[in-house]
Amino acid sequence: MTVDTNLDLLEQEPVFNLKGGMLTVTVIEVVRLDTGRFAKQLAEKKQQAPNFFSDTPVVISLEKLDAHMNLSTLAGLLQVCKNHGLLPVALRGSENFRPLAQQSGLVLMPPGRGRDKPAEVVAEAQPHAPEPVAEALPSGGVPNKIITQPIRSGQQVYAPGGDLVVLAPVSAGSELLADGNIHVYGPLRGRALAGVRGNTEARVFCQSLEAELVSIAGHYKVAEDLRKSLWKEAVHVSLDGDSLKIAAL
Repeated sequence: MTVDTNLDLLEQEPVFNLKGGMLTVTVIEVVRLDTGRFAKQLAEKKQQAPNFFSDTPVVISLEKLDAHMNLSTLAGLLQVCKNHGLLPVALRGSENFRPLAQQSGLVLMPPGRGRDKPAEVVAEAQPHAPEPVAEALPSGGVPNKIITQPIRSGQQVYAPGGDLVVLAPVSAGSELLADGNIHVYGPLRGRALAGVRGNTEARVFCQSLEAELVSIAGHYKVAEDLRKSLWKEAVHVSLDGDSLKIAAL
């Protein structure tokens, strides 16, 4: 085979591949135009999980917005997101928003359909769930939060200062946060962020690992990585240096 033939073969080799995949992206659903309150609410969210707000891609949903959105107002919202470590990558809504998306350098995504919609309220969920909650005092005197009902898509549950115990399934599109450990006595299909205030000793326990994301003290793995080991099995997740260690229960 000549040198020229080798060069021809190299020229035919692809330099990239197109691959389909499912990525977890947080959706911020804007329901009212109030930049000041938007900034305040986002700051409160960042206090709950500061390590999560670090170069996190987000989609800004305008589907439920009744008021008219202009370029100046949108620019203000995007700047607030960036100030808190979020990276807006797209708008979500009808074709009416395409000029805004183009002028802002963003992609326009079509409105959500069917079962996708409930997940979009993650950014609006309060740091507690409306389900029945019991509190138990550990030896340190800080109350743990115990949830006895399933966590639905779009809900966020936070246990400040202690552990979070969920005695039911956790749906995809939901989010669990705890300053301490997270225990899920059922399938874990949403996001679980333990040690959100920097506790590197925090751990995550679940009866079936099916999570979109698991994080301990800001170190995390997403579903694509989690599927490589002990997927849909009972596991114990801990932090080993700068990486997560997943072991069977």
